[in-house]
Amino acid sequence: MNDTAPVPPSPASLVDGLRFAFGTLTVLPVRLTRWDRAAARGGMLCAPVAGLVVGLCAAALGGVLLVLGGGPLLAAIGSAVVPAVLTRGLHLDGLADTADGLGSGKPAEEALRIMKRSDIGPFGVITLLFALLAQVAALFGLYAAGWASGAAGAVVAAVTARGALTLASRAGVPAALPEGLGAAVAGAVPVPAAVGCAALVAAGCAAFGAAAGGPYGALHAAVAALLGLAGGEVLLRHCRRRFGGVTGDVFGALAECAGLTALVLLTLG
Repeated sequence: MNDTAPVPPSPASLVDGLRFAFGTLTVLPVRLTRWDRAAARGGMLCAPVAGLVVGLCAAALGGVLLVLGGGPLLAAIGSAVVPAVLTRGLHLDGLADTADGLGSGKPAEEALRIMKRSDIGPFGVITLLFALLAQVAALFGLYAAGWASGAAGAVVAAVTARGALTLASRAGVPAALPEGLGAAVAGAVPVPAAVGCAALVAAGCAAFGAAAGGPYGALHAAVAALLGLAGGEVLLRHCRRRFGGVTGDVFGALAECAGLTALVLLTLG
């Protein structure tokens, strides 16, 4: 007999992780070269980096609109549009679908079928409407205080949103369905790595907060990011109880929940 043992997949490099993160979480022209557990692990650890790029793009458009005389409201709308465009609206779609599934009150299997439909039900429409209104209102308040505050808010929200995805991909969190992005990344990230990534997210957000508001701004942004991640965890626990695990839609809802929570908290105090 000439049996050969299967060759284990090679560890994913930083480039593989970045490709996975940008290829699955943005519309930027990044070619996915690997779709395996190692690449998924690296991709989810790099998710906040994708969030940083999205947030910087949102802040840039907000700044351009302010310079051109558009005012804080138009800057806020522009900064809200950029993440939706750069993610193909997938996170917003996931938020709406998850709201429909949770709001249906149906058992897990039927609720998941509802979430997979192409249409959006009343719970999804209402949730989407108020989420977008809250996002624009929060950004408006920050931009009214100056471009630096609005830009920091856009970046903190985007980075926190993707940090929630890293935490949701940690070991022990199961997939609710056998296919899709949720199944590809569920449980892929070791718990210590996920916690470390959350700490880096808070530290990075603190740096942007410091640039906008000094030491108090740093503390404010770090607390907002941590509480945003905590808000995502609350929703994650609820989805695990209702659906038995995570799906791609749940990941989108977690990102929107965490990012919006951090953004609203930045406007308080």
